[in-house]
Amino acid sequence: MKKDFRLKPPFFEIGPKSYLVGDEVLALAKAADAASKKYDVDIIFTTPVVDIRRVAEQTERIFVFAPHMDPLRAGRGLADVLPESLVAAGAVGVMLNHCEKPVTLDLLDKTIRRADEVGLATIVCTDTIAQAAAVAHLSPNIIVAEPTELIGTGQTSDEEYVRLSIEAVKGVNPAVYVLQGAGISKGEDVYRVIYAGAEATGSSSGVVKAPDRAKMIDEMIGAVRRAYNDRNK
Repeated sequence: MKKDFRLKPPFFEIGPKSYLVGDEVLALAKAADAASKKYDVDIIFTTPVVDIRRVAEQTERIFVFAPHMDPLRAGRGLADVLPESLVAAGAVGVMLNHCEKPVTLDLLDKTIRRADEVGLATIVCTDTIAQAAAVAHLSPNIIVAEPTELIGTGQTSDEEYVRLSIEAVKGVNPAVYVLQGAGISKGEDVYRVIYAGAEATGSSSGVVKAPDRAKMIDEMIGAVRRAYNDRNK
């Protein structure tokens, strides 16, 4: 774990993906920032690369992550995402290996090492429990355990998957946080996953497709806080 990475459980990840652009992304980031302050819950906001600087400069508490990067070094390289450019824009971390932007295990290892070099935290998406365990050997900061077939469906992982994926990751590297994703569409889903033992969860379509996005963020982040408090009574 990077010494200057201050994020702590319980936390939440929000990613607008390509659902939103421009001012809509910034408005969502500001709503996340407000909910983070209100409930004292850390939030990773995975913003489109072109919006990183604006989001970072106009928010205070959220952790601004890039949606991808490449392991190249400064110099030749057109259209790839240079790690140093993300840092310069204000990102503190990067998401890797999302099912919509998969990479090989070898490339993932190289990219995590480059992120470490420039001081970017890493959140790595995995599908199966076996994949989560394999990625844990690469020592990212966070592993997202989310069955690909459930993403965007409104159906969440069952409690056995939550338990087994956490055990698989922690059995390899106890320092890696485990975020349970996929299918989170309302506060009730958030509460159930966090109460079941997850250190974190997150949502993309469940937030951006809500009639009132700011209200949904508030509902979900409030559920994180309640579930974590109830779990630790």
